[in-house]
Amino acid sequence: MQELKNAIMNRGKAINQDVLLVDSFLNHQVDVELMKHVGEAFAEHFKGRGFTRVVTIESSGIAPASFTALALGVPLVIMKKQTSKIMTGDLLHTTVRSFTKGTSYELTAKHEFLPEKENILLIDDFLASGEAAVGVINLAKQAGCNVGGIGIVIEKAFQTGHAKLTKMGYEVYSLARIKSMSENHIEFL
Repeated sequence: MQELKNAIMNRGKAINQDVLLVDSFLNHQVDVELMKHVGEAFAEHFKGRGFTRVVTIESSGIAPASFTALALGVPLVIMKKQTSKIMTGDLLHTTVRSFTKGTSYELTAKHEFLPEKENILLIDDFLASGEAAVGVINLAKQAGCNVGGIGIVIEKAFQTGHAKLTKMGYEVYSLARIKSMSENHIEFL
């Protein structure tokens, strides 16, 4: 998606070979017009596949996932990284290792929002090692749901996530695939 690649080049900043700051348009300040187009691009790619829900992990995936769900006309389910006193009832849990933070967190969702036999589309902001997506897949399996596709805003194609998920049998559709990065340099596939 050229509009997204332009935003990455003009407003993003490669800190090193692993870290890309996109906080000016994706995960701190949100360019809603761009995210609307991102959601429409995902909806166009995945249309006609019978998705009943879009899912994402809080918090950076919420904007692109919201616009995708809106374009598809289905609910959005946000999986939580932290539990709270009001997160009670029939909960689904799995542990995810965060590539960016180098820590693990408990991914949680209420089962009532992922009823059995739902066909879900996972939308996330980044794909690196694929651990977050695997966590969502694990929760979906616990719920008896099918993950029918994975949409990624920015993929670090030089990392293992894409290969891991496709080897597991999942379609991964990324709007911007980065071939390599270094300080102040970004190269797309």
